[in-house]
Amino acid sequence: MATASTHHGPAFRPESGWLTFAGMLGVVLGVFNAIEGLIALFRNDYFITPAGRLLVFDYTTWGWIWLAVGILQIAAGAGIMAGQVWARAVGVILAALAMIGQFAFVPAYPVWSIISIALCVVIIYGLIAAPRNATG
Repeated sequence: MATASTHHGPAFRPESGWLTFAGMLGVVLGVFNAIEGLIALFRNDYFITPAGRLLVFDYTTWGWIWLAVGILQIAAGAGIMAGQVWARAVGVILAALAMIGQFAFVPAYPVWSIISIALCVVIIYGLIAAPRNATG
């Protein structure tokens, strides 16, 4: 009767549900951020604020920034789910940048900004809480 070996070898990397969750959430939030960027680019009147500006940027600049952040978040989220180690660090950095950016977005859309900030916190937690060598 053969017994199963418990030795997994040096290439064994445990799977983490948190990484899969954070990666998928990063992709979804990246899509939402890219959509926000496209809206800011093509519909300047959609996000109304009293001064017509978000901190120091006009809506066109804001749109390009969010479009770039969104595309990078989609790529990082896909990398996280594919088990790429670099994608975890990039995912944390992009979630932190998106969180800071959402603070600037509060005057235009306060409810969505708070929801997005909370989702960024969950992404950062999921990426940091998972074991060091785990894959998604």
